[in-house]
Parts: sequence; C-alpha cells; structure tokens
Amino acid sequence: MIESLLRLLALRPLLTIAIMGIPLLVLIVIGLAAIMLFKLLLFVVLPVAIGVWLLRRIFRGRPARSHEPVAEPVASV
Repeated sequence: MIESLLRLLALRPLLTIAIMGIPLLVLIVIGLAAIMLFKLLLFVVLPVAIGVWLLRRIFRGRPARSHEPVAEPVASV
C-alpha cells in the first residue's frame, strides 16, 4: 500500500506538490503570522499600554490647577 502510494507520488510531481506542499506552506504561513502578531504585541502594544498606564498613574494624583481660591468645606452639625 505504502509502496504503491510512493510510486504514485514519484510519477506525478504535481500531485505530490498538491498533497504535501500546500499543507506545509499553509503551516509555514500560519506560523510566521503568529510570530509577527506576537512580536507586534510584545514590542508595540505592550510598551504603549505600559506608557499610558504610567502617565495616567503619575498625572492622576495631581490636583487640577485653577486660579480661583479653593473654598474650605463647611462643617455642618
């Protein structure tokens, strides 16, 4: 069975490419796309997210500057 399949694939190279080559090319393309998406996430999205988070954390604690005097709260009894 295997011997006849190998003989069939040896005699018909286009069939061999269709059976063996296309799935391998698809796997290679999917693997490269996954690697590129991981690199994009790691080197672009993650540093931007950390930078935004740090800037929000730094500037959130400061009170807004205004030219009006701040009124003291009135204690009610």
